[in-house]
Amino acid sequence: MMESIDQLLEHPVGVLVGYFSVAILALIVYLACFEVVTKYNCWDEIRKGNVAAAMATGGKIFGICNVMRYSIESNTSVYDMIKWSFLGFILLLAAYLLLEFLTPVFSVDEEIGKDNRAVGLIVLIITVSLSYVIGASIM
Repeated sequence: MMESIDQLLEHPVGVLVGYFSVAILALIVYLACFEVVTKYNCWDEIRKGNVAAAMATGGKIFGICNVMRYSIESNTSVYDMIKWSFLGFILLLAAYLLLEFLTPVFSVDEEIGKDNRAVGLIVLIITVSLSYVIGASIM
């Protein structure tokens, strides 16, 4: 099975399809993991018009995809990309949880659930910024 996949990945279109399909699948899985750790339901809040939730979720999507971009750019195979993007995601998730811990004055998740756009913007900026740091560290 792996030999046939490796054969497909030798062609430029196969590489494109391989990276793209793995990235989409990883994005869905990683967003689902973020959904588990947040106290609000991202997509329900966005459906209700919660701009703070949309900003925070958009930052997560951008951050995850940015880490994957660096993983693709830095590595020679889809398998390496999967490993490095997973590690990058774990770091983004840890940073998100750390942010909640480092703001004892208020709960980041509760404020986003209340559509506090200032908190949503900060979460977006922190997530995107850290994705660049994590991405630059990927070998």
